[in-house]
This record gives sequence, C-alpha cells and structure tokens, in this order.
Amino acid sequence: MSKMNLSVGVKGLKQGTTLADIAVPEALRNRKFVGISWFDDAIGGEGFVPSSVMMLTGTPGAGKTTLLLQLADSITKAGHICLYNTGEESLYQVKMVAERLGLRNGFVVGQDTLATDVIRHANALRKANPGKQVFVLQDSLQTLDDGKWANGANSMTAVRCVETLTDWAKANYGVVIFIGQVTKSGDFAGKQTILHAVDLRGRLYIDEDKRSETYGERLFEVTKNRFGCSGKSYILGIGKKGLYEKGSYSFG
Repeated sequence: MSKMNLSVGVKGLKQGTTLADIAVPEALRNRKFVGISWFDDAIGGEGFVPSSVMMLTGTPGAGKTTLLLQLADSITKAGHICLYNTGEESLYQVKMVAERLGLRNGFVVGQDTLATDVIRHANALRKANPGKQVFVLQDSLQTLDDGKWANGANSMTAVRCVETLTDWAKANYGVVIFIGQVTKSGDFAGKQTILHAVDLRGRLYIDEDKRSETYGERLFEVTKNRFGCSGKSYILGIGKKGLYEKGSYSFG
C-alpha cells in the first residue's frame, strides 16, 4: 500500500526550495462555509479549506447521523454540491428521517459500499457541476470496502478506504466528512493511522461524567484542526428539527 497522503503535495518541489518560493493555489484560500453557524464556528470560523478531510466520532445515539444529514442539507442550501453516501440505512429510511427533520434542499444521495464507487459518483458530480465545491459525506466508514479481498474486509480495509477518500480530496480540492467507527463508550475504534490522516476531528457525545458541569448534556467539540483553531465545545439540544446550539465554552 502506498503511503497515505496527509496533505496537499507541492508538484515539482526541488531541493533547496524556500518557503517564499511556494505559491499557494487560490483554490485552497477560498474556504467554504456549511451554513450551520455553530458548526462553522467550531471549525475555526472561516469555513472548510478545500481538500479537507474530517472524521466525526462520538457516543452511540448522540446524533452523528442526524448531524451529517443536517450538514448535507445546509451545504446544498449554501450553493455547494453534497453527496450523502449511506451504508448504515436504506435510502427510504434516509428520506423519512429527512422529512421528519424538515430537510428540503435536495442533496444528492448514494448507497455505494465500495470506496472507489463513492469516488466515481463524486467525480461525476464534479464534471456535471464545474466551478462548484463538492462535499462527500459518508455514513459511515465501517460500511465501506476497498474491494481488495473477495471474502470481505480485513484490519486494514478502513485505512485503505480513508486513503482513497483522502487522495480524492487532495487531488480535487474536495471536502470529505465521514463518521468513524467507535466503541460503546464512544472512543475511536480504528487504526491510529486514520487519526493522523484526517485534517479535522469532531466529537459528538453525551457527557456522562457526574463530576462535570455539563453532565447529561450533548456536546460537540473539534479536537483536531490542521487549518484553524480547536478547543471550543458546544452544548447542543436535539428536537424535531435536529441538533441546535444551546451554548458554548472553551475546554482547551
């Protein structure tokens, strides 16, 4: 397997190149907001850098899929192209949840299980929508396969799928957000290679620490951000229309 691409490479870089000689592509400077104020604030307040890959983790039942659906709808409303690919639920279930949440902006959906098929769909959307920012939202990583083994996945399948998604984002200035596999306690259950590969990591969980001032609350925090600040936590509520902000504080 090739080394995972952790950042946007500089083509034709020669030994002895100084930082002053490097011209940053304009596409990387044109950040993209998702349109949900507290989420945009959580990732630094300046929007996603095209080429970013974000992983969402957290406790079961905290609302990760709800958040991903709200993001897909808001991203589309903001004028971008969003592909929501699900392996967790049928598209009929996704449709009914979207109706319950009042999501009406018509994001693109898919149910591919091969990472390469997800990328093929994303590339078709890029071709059909030149000049538009393409987002790929994957629910979830553990439902993807890289197609390397005829009898199913192995311990490195998730790593290879992240490599495929990351390479696409870096090569095409796309943005990828995926839900990562977690334990029952909400901790990330995958290889550490994946944690190092992503540019951002968001965590959505219910605070079960009885000594905490936010005990019992639903919290969202960004614990890693290569392109901006992190360390702010958001207290969220959940209702008929999904997740909403109740308050925020700094934890770092």
